[in-house]
Amino acid sequence: MTTYQHIAANKRRTIFLMSVFVLFILAVGFVFSELLQYGPSAFVFAGVIATGMSLVSYYSGDRIALWTSGAQPIDPKEHPYVHRIVENLCITAGVPVPKVYIIHDSAMNAFATGRDPQHASIAFTTGIIEHLENEELEGVAAHELSHIKNYDTRLMMIVIICVGLVGLLADFFLRWSFFGGHSRREDRSVPQLGAILAIVGLVLAILSPFIAKLIQLAISRRREFLADASGVLLTRYPEALAKALEKIGAQDQPIRRVNSATAHLYIANPFGSMRSFTHLFSTHPPIKLRIQALRGMAS
Repeated sequence: MTTYQHIAANKRRTIFLMSVFVLFILAVGFVFSELLQYGPSAFVFAGVIATGMSLVSYYSGDRIALWTSGAQPIDPKEHPYVHRIVENLCITAGVPVPKVYIIHDSAMNAFATGRDPQHASIAFTTGIIEHLENEELEGVAAHELSHIKNYDTRLMMIVIICVGLVGLLADFFLRWSFFGGHSRREDRSVPQLGAILAIVGLVLAILSPFIAKLIQLAISRRREFLADASGVLLTRYPEALAKALEKIGAQDQPIRRVNSATAHLYIANPFGSMRSFTHLFSTHPPIKLRIQALRGMAS
């Protein structure tokens, strides 16, 4: 798949995910209105919620991701070379310069977010800035800029809202069943409504981690290999990113402020080795394979 085909595929996947998201909320609203006999009001309410959350995920998903991670705008005077690296790469890539943020965390990691190159941001941890050489940090920045240019960030941003919704629905059904699970008309045909909602909520609560992971895995892990390759085209130095990934992979330190909804944004698994015991359900391909691919490009 070429870069242009990947960009087109990402745009199609974004539309598909948002459509499925809206239809899912509408279906939940329909079932809820039928169970509680609220008529079309619950269905309309679900439509408003689905539309609102879709717009929020599209236009404000990047701010949610940055806020969740504790990212703050970087001071150009404090880290001038970081800004120079990003600006120079943007000139090479022919994309607008994104906003640059810093996460005060000693773990080495970074991520990019934004709905398009005109509304994009890159965040670096203090750990990755302090421990990587300039050319290695340049390789990481080129990787993240490639995510922006390839529209990976738009797709990954939508996923954050979809993943968070699953947990919210589970909590909603459980709370409603225990505190408000009754029919508007007190219909005798649904005397066990509270139990039904409790079961639905419990099932969602149990399955939500797996559902969230499946949604994240719908975003192919091949995007990391493509971003690695696209980043190398900018720097012309694959060994720099390979060395950066070696240092990142050698650390055994998770990021303090991270959750499963935003884990797929980072250049490497932000949970560290404690949450990377299996590659089957990982949002990232093994770092060793990425390093091998990069060094294969140099040979």
